[in-house]
Amino acid sequence: MRRLPSFSGAALALGLVFLYLPMAVLVAYSFNVSSLVTVWAGFSTKWYGELFRDEQILAAVWTSFKVAFFAAGMAVCLGTPAALAMTRFGRFRGRTMLASMVTAPLVMPEVITGLSLLLLFVQMAALTGWPADRGMVTIWIAHTTFCSAYVAVVVAARLREVDRSIEEAAMDLGSPPAKTFFTVTLPIISPALIAGWLLAFTLSLDDLVVASFVSGPGANTLPMVVFSSVRLGVSPKINALATLIILAVSLATLVAWYLMRRGEKKRRAGLVRTGD
Repeated sequence: MRRLPSFSGAALALGLVFLYLPMAVLVAYSFNVSSLVTVWAGFSTKWYGELFRDEQILAAVWTSFKVAFFAAGMAVCLGTPAALAMTRFGRFRGRTMLASMVTAPLVMPEVITGLSLLLLFVQMAALTGWPADRGMVTIWIAHTTFCSAYVAVVVAARLREVDRSIEEAAMDLGSPPAKTFFTVTLPIISPALIAGWLLAFTLSLDDLVVASFVSGPGANTLPMVVFSSVRLGVSPKINALATLIILAVSLATLVAWYLMRRGEKKRRAGLVRTGD
């Protein structure tokens, strides 16, 4: 095994410390008995109990997870066809405009995205009566809008690496294009779909700016509640909440990595058996 040069190893270590040391400090202070988050006064888990008794935070967590789950699912359903159109249909009228519209949310400031969606919902309510009240549905639509762009980019990158000869061989054997996509292409790009879903889920769960524009009084996401509480002073309950989120995200990432690795091993084993 080749060893990293000393400079590269040191740079890697400094980078990891820079990224993860603040998280480690946050996790440590979530067990602080003191109500002052900057003063260590002893070990305690009381703030986790206080967190689970805070109905406002629990309601915001449930709202954020529901919005993120459905927004990520819809983003995969919209981003995958967009990626197929950009990578498989060749040159067609409007292709440049489609690619520009798909990638625009990646570079558009969130303030502009949120404001434009707010104006859209206001005009729709004035013309059609819907949405009568802005809430979880409008947040879901807004998050789907910008998450679809990220999914399209991830899936398109994977589609460009797929060996087209496998799909062509399936169609030569009589498989229709739709069946070829679902039985050949979809399993190959499934790691990209999972990665795109996880990315969209994380972006939706983390969003504050866009949700602040399109939400109503009855729908507060977790970042909105946390931001409101932090302006009045950081509570140790926020540290406990952040620790639980870090734990949940780490476990989800580990499970996704394991599933993708197992799927890749099965695919390679299938190719080896086919070659034999």
